[in-house]
Amino acid sequence: MHLDTTYLKKHFEFYRHQLLEDTLPFWFPRSVDQEHGGYLFMRDADGTLLDDDKAVWIQGRAAWLLATLYNTVEKKQAWLDAAATGIEFLTRHCFDTDGRMFFHVTRDGRPIRKRRYFFSETFAVIAMAAYGKASGDEQIARRARDLFSRCMQYADGRLPLPEKFTATRLVKGIGVPMIMLNTAQQLRDTVGDPGCDAVIDHCIGEIDTYFVKDDIRCVMEQVSPAGDIIDHIDERTLTPGHAIEGAWFILAEARHRNNDPRLIDLGCRMLDYMWERGWDQQYGGIFYFRDVYHKPVQQYWQDMKFWWPHNETIIATLLAYTLTGNEKYKQWHGLVHNYSYRHFHDPQAGEWFGYLHRDGRVAQTAKGNLFKGPFHLPRQEWFCMQLIKDCLKA
Repeated sequence: MHLDTTYLKKHFEFYRHQLLEDTLPFWFPRSVDQEHGGYLFMRDADGTLLDDDKAVWIQGRAAWLLATLYNTVEKKQAWLDAAATGIEFLTRHCFDTDGRMFFHVTRDGRPIRKRRYFFSETFAVIAMAAYGKASGDEQIARRARDLFSRCMQYADGRLPLPEKFTATRLVKGIGVPMIMLNTAQQLRDTVGDPGCDAVIDHCIGEIDTYFVKDDIRCVMEQVSPAGDIIDHIDERTLTPGHAIEGAWFILAEARHRNNDPRLIDLGCRMLDYMWERGWDQQYGGIFYFRDVYHKPVQQYWQDMKFWWPHNETIIATLLAYTLTGNEKYKQWHGLVHNYSYRHFHDPQAGEWFGYLHRDGRVAQTAKGNLFKGPFHLPRQEWFCMQLIKDCLKA
């Protein structure tokens, strides 16, 4: 297999520079809350604080990022110290008395709300695991494993989650197997857990069996419990960037397993199907929502361009190219990379804007809120940098 090493070297230097000289300096050290612990991420384009509430899942994501950089890039004490304040805030303030985590808390850690899903918990798992490895703190590593076990119980129904209402139509969503797949990968690759490989196999099997529809070249977001398409407006809705994120989780697992051809094929099919459905041929970029049968979508922001699907697609296309050598994926990587850094990146203050109109105009200037913080973009830049580094050494 021939890879274009000039192309890879150029992008290695680019991602390294963007991560260390542009993205991280936007957030740190100013986002570390020196008074209450944790991080203050709700920021405008210039870094001005818009609100001091804290999204719990982003507290976990940021602690994971900082500890991961310490583990893989440089043993920088400032990163470890900043990760520690996130871990301490999570463990002190973000768990309710029933063992579940909050989604949204005040600056000083008082609860505002919980949500029905358990994604705050999965991000706390990877944060604790990465920090456990970085610090050598076995107590935190053990807590990561215990919380992962609890997440598995939420995922398979042994621990019930509250229902918002009694569902008329039962659905199975791709989000749970995706998040559990990546959580297990992160835990396995840091402090380890004997159950990780079985969870990874199960989650990949779920995605392949129920959500990947080869006959219509599609990856569904929701299906019936038997895996059938439900012909209603919400259940027909696709999220191309989310499915592409799932594709790169599977491609990363293929790479972990010595380039497993079955997993490469599955991940590439998922990427192919959702690139075809998600890439905007007129303006470029990834649509946020599409309908499986090309009907109108309920959400009014369906044709906007959000930051995170582009981060996932940059990773997925680069992984597909380095695993297969297929020039198509190199071309797609170039397209999504160039579009993203041209339209989302802020050359004045650094980092990315989060939300664009379909034609690429910035819709609003906030770079941090309850859903956006230092995760998808720095994870993409870190992952691509590490991937290319490994490929060039091989």
